[in-house]
Amino acid sequence: MSAQEELLQLSKQLLDSIDQQDWQTYTNLCDENLTAFEPEAVGSLVEGMPFHQFYFEMEGTGRAKQSTISSPKVQLLDESTAIVTYIRLTQRIGEDGRPSTSAFEETRIWHRQADKWQHVHFHRSNAGSIRLG
Repeated sequence: MSAQEELLQLSKQLLDSIDQQDWQTYTNLCDENLTAFEPEAVGSLVEGMPFHQFYFEMEGTGRAKQSTISSPKVQLLDESTAIVTYIRLTQRIGEDGRPSTSAFEETRIWHRQADKWQHVHFHRSNAGSIRLG
């Protein structure tokens, strides 16, 4: 498997862990000093894992949710650093039972540490949503 294929696979695994609120898998993929800019941080740089852990520990809704990676691009900067960019399409069922799809522009930075890729930084921006039905 090429490094690009492996990084796309790891990125999908990361999104699946978020959708399934699988904290163990998420922490295995992320560096403990993960940094992020994301809508939930309201313009602030988030450092470390506690901010993200809060969302994983919220009680799940039991409603279906899944993410799809669209238009991915993997850039290897060197043997140990990569940038993965894509549009993340998230499908879910709302409280009213109607499906909706949200789109986020995501950039994820991966760093190879001790023969293992670790997610070290991401930037996520809301690209829009649509409610069906």
